[in-house]
Amino acid sequence: MATKAKKRAADKDVSLTEDQVVHDLDASTVLDVDDDETFFQDIDLLQNHGINVADIKKLKSVGICTIKGVIMCTKKKLCNVKGLSEVKVDKIKEACQKLDSSGFLTALQFADKRKQVFRITTGSHEFDKLLGGGLESMAITEAFGEFRTGKTQLSHTLCVTTQIPGQNGYSGGKVIFIDTENTFRPDRLKDIADRFSLNQSAVLDNVLYARAYTSEHQYELLDLVAAKCHEESGVYKLLIVDSVMALFRVDFSGRGELSERQQKLAQMLSRLQKMSEEYNMAVFVTNQMTSDPGATMSFQADPKKPIGGNIMAHASTTRISLRKGRGELRIAKIYDSPDLPESEATFAISNGGICDAKE
Repeated sequence: MATKAKKRAADKDVSLTEDQVVHDLDASTVLDVDDDETFFQDIDLLQNHGINVADIKKLKSVGICTIKGVIMCTKKKLCNVKGLSEVKVDKIKEACQKLDSSGFLTALQFADKRKQVFRITTGSHEFDKLLGGGLESMAITEAFGEFRTGKTQLSHTLCVTTQIPGQNGYSGGKVIFIDTENTFRPDRLKDIADRFSLNQSAVLDNVLYARAYTSEHQYELLDLVAAKCHEESGVYKLLIVDSVMALFRVDFSGRGELSERQQKLAQMLSRLQKMSEEYNMAVFVTNQMTSDPGATMSFQADPKKPIGGNIMAHASTTRISLRKGRGELRIAKIYDSPDLPESEATFAISNGGICDAKE
C-alpha cells in the first residue's frame, strides 16, 4: 500500500521537500490517498446499464463526468445537451438512480461522511483558528473587501499552502486558478514557495491557470475544471476564482439587466457548490465591494457592502470580510457561517504571503 501511495505522490508531482514526502507516506495518511480514488463513481459505469458510449461522451463534453454529476443536473439541462432526447435522458437518470440510491441519511451517517472534509491552511495560525482549522473542502469560502485588503494575496498564498500536507491526514494537492481581473502573478508564488522551502518550478507546475474574459467564458471554464478533476482523480484540492463578480459587473449593466445577471450568477455558483461536493474540493472566491446608497439613511457604520446580493450571500458557505489595519496588517472577520462564531483575526501580508501579525 505504501508503494502505491509513493507512486501517487510522484504522479501528482506535489512540490514537497524529500523529508516532507517521507513523513507524509510514513504517517497513516496513505489511507486518504486511496479514499480519493473511490470518492466518486465514474460515468462510464452507465455502460453496464444499457447507456451507449456515444451518449456518455456527450455528457462528458459538457463537464458531466460522474454519476453524482448527472443526479445533480435537472432533466431540462440534460435535454439541452446536443443529441440527447427526453427518452434518453429518462433512461440515463433511471440508471444513475440504480447506481447511487443515496436518499436520506441519519445525522450519524452524515457525520461519518463529513470525515472526508479536509482543511487547507491560509499561512496564518490566527486566520486558520478563525476558520476552524483552515479553508474547508466541499464548501464555497468567499472573501470580500475593498482593494488592498489582501484578497489576491490570500489567493496566491493558498496556491502554495494547498500543496503542503496538513493536519488530519491531508496529503496536499494541485490548484486550479481562474483569473478574471488579470491579477495572477507566478513570480509571487515563487516568493511564497521560498518561505515554505519548496521547489519553485514544482509549485508553479501544480497550479493550473486560466484567464476568463467574459462571464460566459468564466462559466464555460467550469466544464474544463470538471474534466480535469475527473481525469486526475483526487489530485485537485482547491479551485480559486479571483474575483467571482468582476465580469458580471461588466457584462450586465443597469437595473434592466439585473435579474438576468443574478440568474446567470446563481447558475454559476450552484455549479461551483456541486463541483466542490462532487470532487471533494475546496472552492475559494474573492468578491468586490460597492457603495450602499441606503446605508446613510439607516446610519450604518460601514456604507459599503459586498456585491452579488442575496444570491451571493446564500451560495457562499462561509463569508469572510477583510479590511485594512495599520501598515501591512489586515483584519479578517467571519461575516456569515453555518458553524463558525462571529469573531475576528489579525494577519499580515509579507513577501512570503499571508502570515501571522507580529505584535
